[in-house]
Amino acid sequence: MPGPVPAGRERDWRRIRAAWTLAVLAPVCAELTFTAVAVPFTWVLLPLLMVMYGAGVLLVREAAVRAGAGWPSLVLLGLAYQLAEDGLGLQALTSPDMYGAADWGLRGLGINWTYWESQIGVHVVLSVLVPIALTGMLFPELKERPYLGTGGLIGTGALAVLGVLGLRYVISASEDPGYSTPTGATVAFGVAIVVLAVVALGVLPRRRRPEGPRKGRAPHHLVVGFVSFYLTMAFLTTLLPLGLGPDLLFGEAMSPFFRLVAAAMTAVPFAWLVARWRRATNWDDRNRVWLFGGILVSHTAFMMLGSVTAAIVGAVVIAAEIALLVALARHLRRRSAPLRPALTDRGDARGIG
Repeated sequence: MPGPVPAGRERDWRRIRAAWTLAVLAPVCAELTFTAVAVPFTWVLLPLLMVMYGAGVLLVREAAVRAGAGWPSLVLLGLAYQLAEDGLGLQALTSPDMYGAADWGLRGLGINWTYWESQIGVHVVLSVLVPIALTGMLFPELKERPYLGTGGLIGTGALAVLGVLGLRYVISASEDPGYSTPTGATVAFGVAIVVLAVVALGVLPRRRRPEGPRKGRAPHHLVVGFVSFYLTMAFLTTLLPLGLGPDLLFGEAMSPFFRLVAAAMTAVPFAWLVARWRRATNWDDRNRVWLFGGILVSHTAFMMLGSVTAAIVGAVVIAAEIALLVALARHLRRRSAPLRPALTDRGDARGIG
């Protein structure tokens, strides 16, 4: 009869499970609850998406933890990740034909600005921040610890590079054959990625200060969920065609430049609200679940506007999202019940999740 699993081995398994969880959640949150609503075949591509999304986001998280970085650094690394994916990989930031993105709004100096702003929101939040936060909620003891050893980190980095190459020579080559990003734009994207990484991993961690005591109160969790749902939908419908179909909300009544401004005026206050809420005395896992749930459900609901099929698939996906979020909330409530008095006194644990 086998004996008990040593504590060290159990910790190793927890780290491996956390890494795989994040690698799966990244493509699920970003694509399989979004693009796959209109194109269900996308689910078949999950292994490929785990290389393209999962490895990249896991690399972002591991780099941030090793540098002692916090959420501001993750945002900058999310921007770098988005540039690598959309600028160097898909080449959609500059292509006049890819996805028809040039027709969504403002295009100037060879850049699809409306598409770029939309993907900053989608990838920084849905590809990076939400999956990392959800994984951190599932594995709280690993918040400030790497999931991977040195070998795993090197392998993940190699997979992330392979993912960008796959986007370039598989997806971009099939969707927009013959197109190549101008050399100047490629160099600019590369320099921007390096600068963002240096600031995120070398500058901000040195300026990071311990979080002070909690203060103020966040609204009821139902309000948190509604606000996150509404502002996510407002951001998406301002920049993207409804359900990624042919029509933009308000059509030509809203100028392309105004769409950029309106979307920024939605995203920035939302980020400010979340930063304020997370320091509130009553901010807890239930509020986090409603925050992320509002974002995810809104993200999926946006795609339901494209067709009857998308509406049906989207309804099924939303039902699954809600069921999983309810299960997560129950799990967190059971786990935190004995610890609640202590956590209330000291606030959130440090770490990025």
